[in-house]
Amino acid sequence: MLQASELAIEVAGRTVLSGGSFQLRDGDKVGLVGRNGVGKTSLLRVLAGEAQPAGGVVLRRGTLGYVPQDPRPDRRAIDASALDRILSGRGIDAAAHRLEELRKVLELDPSEHNVLLYSQAEEAYRNAGGYSGESDARRIAAGLGVDAERIDLPLRVLSGGERRRIELGRVLFADATVLLLDEPTNHLDKEAKEWLMGFLRGHRGGLLVVSHDLDLLDTAITRVLHLESQRLTEYRGTYSKYLGARRRDEARLAATAIRQEAEIKRLQTLADVMRRQTQTRARTAKSLDKRVERLRGRQVEVQRRGPKVAFRFPPPPHSGRIVLQARGLAKSYGGPAVFTDVDFELQRAERLLVMGYNGAGKSSLLRILAGKTSTDAGGFRLGAGVSLGYYAQEHEGIERGRSVLDHMRDMTDADDRVHRQVLGMFGIHGDKAFQDAGTLSGGEKTKLALAQIVAGSHNLLILDEPTNNLDPPSRDAFAQALAAWPGTVLAVSHDSDFVEAFNPGRVLLMPEGINDFWDEEMLDLVSLA
Repeated sequence: MLQASELAIEVAGRTVLSGGSFQLRDGDKVGLVGRNGVGKTSLLRVLAGEAQPAGGVVLRRGTLGYVPQDPRPDRRAIDASALDRILSGRGIDAAAHRLEELRKVLELDPSEHNVLLYSQAEEAYRNAGGYSGESDARRIAAGLGVDAERIDLPLRVLSGGERRRIELGRVLFADATVLLLDEPTNHLDKEAKEWLMGFLRGHRGGLLVVSHDLDLLDTAITRVLHLESQRLTEYRGTYSKYLGARRRDEARLAATAIRQEAEIKRLQTLADVMRRQTQTRARTAKSLDKRVERLRGRQVEVQRRGPKVAFRFPPPPHSGRIVLQARGLAKSYGGPAVFTDVDFELQRAERLLVMGYNGAGKSSLLRILAGKTSTDAGGFRLGAGVSLGYYAQEHEGIERGRSVLDHMRDMTDADDRVHRQVLGMFGIHGDKAFQDAGTLSGGEKTKLALAQIVAGSHNLLILDEPTNNLDPPSRDAFAQALAAWPGTVLAVSHDSDFVEAFNPGRVLLMPEGINDFWDEEMLDLVSLA
């Protein structure tokens, strides 16, 4: 089905994989794991045929479904309905449109020729699974959390989160032989995640998934590929079993390395002593030197653990008591209003969590407040001395063709030494500062966007799903840093661990715009909203 042999992959001139080989057969459920930036997304793009390897071969048999980290519909499909977009995964949308056009022709001219054309089109539609396909597509959309009344709307009026779910649904509906999924649970609530896990467990073909969602990895996979230091290591079993095996491997390699280093040191010392003695012993010393060389050639490499992840936000500049006031905000995208009459106020050092089901307008509200889109009614104003930093979940501020350092220079006039110090705090070290920002992994783009916010020295942060794509250590470190920061924050998040650390004082329930005080009992609703 899918076979990689001696695969080599480079990103911006940097090798991320060398000599990678593995097979994916029917029924295999494989999790690809590793830290942010090690090359997981690049590997999936090569396997999907969207990028070329620097070396090696990828063999594919059967159909392939690929969902990138940030799936977006083809611009040409933006006016199609969400249902048609899912049906296009099997080409049923085109068959349905032809059938509808022929039906209209038949009503105007019920000739024998037109009846024959309609009958042939209907048979083709039926053979393609058209009649059952629509119900299957609606079931998949519902499982992924798209409301039934929104599935028939054009894609252009749906929220970004809904469009991503539709793109995931399209690939699942296609029933491909091999599924390649890059962080498929991003933007999904708890119920949608549980539905997806069940779907993936029942998938009869092969599955290779990149995810930081540990529940998904533990319940839906049977094998793990660990990518680190340009190498792939395979582990059998669930993610929990992999973690145990990985710890044992690290302990074994560390013990072996200690023994090898001790033996090398002993032989070197002995050779140095013999070199200063008789000629015969000097020859023996040369023999010992060769043994040391052979040992060094076979010496195991112990992967050094990276430094503990720790982020720090600079103290916020002083602002007035009222940081943000919004009155009568409303938004629609050519269809029914997403929300109307939203009022709220933020005071200095307050924490406000925006909650609501998918499509309730959370991201739309944040984009209005960040000045990225306009409101259809009402307005808002920032308080005295307010400096606003905005994190967009779609990384829309990160431009392909510009370096990481260029993006940092956009935020402040500080010198590059300061910029690189901030980047280093977020794990973007060395030559990566000069790398095309468009070639970064999803996790690295998140870290760059967060580094830009830190460099900007703001006192109001508007954050839209800031922990998506982050590996667990980085996610925890960011939550801790934000919890300790004394500035004002307005955030959207499905991550209950992040919200618990964030500790909001109030919530804004969308689309109704209801203001309420935060209660710990609401934590159970975070992953659902």
